[in-house]
Parts: sequence; structure tokens; C-alpha cells
Amino acid sequence: MLILTRKIGEGVVLNENITVRVVEISKGVVKLGFDAPKDMLILREELERAIKEANIEASKSVSHDALLDLSKKFK
Repeated sequence: MLILTRKIGEGVVLNENITVRVVEISKGVVKLGFDAPKDMLILREELERAIKEANIEASKSVSHDALLDLSKKFK
């Protein structure tokens, strides 16, 4: 993991098209601003984890027969 220090107003550039900037620091909380292409999905870590967990749970409730029936509709 790369660890950098930044002050308010300073940023980091990723892949030449994404800028992450420190907007505010207050009471142990850092507010970040992201400048990225509109088609790039940016999620908080805990939200991305929750989505993955929900997808895993949802996939457990689908039967093999239901998947076969669905796949026949797309042939």
C-alpha cells in the first residue's frame, strides 16, 4: 500500500485521468473530492463490500433449474 501525506487543497493523480483531492480535514475526518470520468464508478469501501455480500447471498437463492430456464431465453 502506498501511503502519502497531503494538505487541504492538495491531491493525487491516478492513471492521468483521476484526481483525488483533500477538500477538508475536521475532527478526525478527511473529506475527499474526486475528479474522474463520468463512466467511472467510485464507491465507498463499505458500500462496495455490502454490494458484494448482497450479490453472494442473492446468488445462493437461485436454483440450478431457474438458471437453466433463464439461459434458454437468451439462446
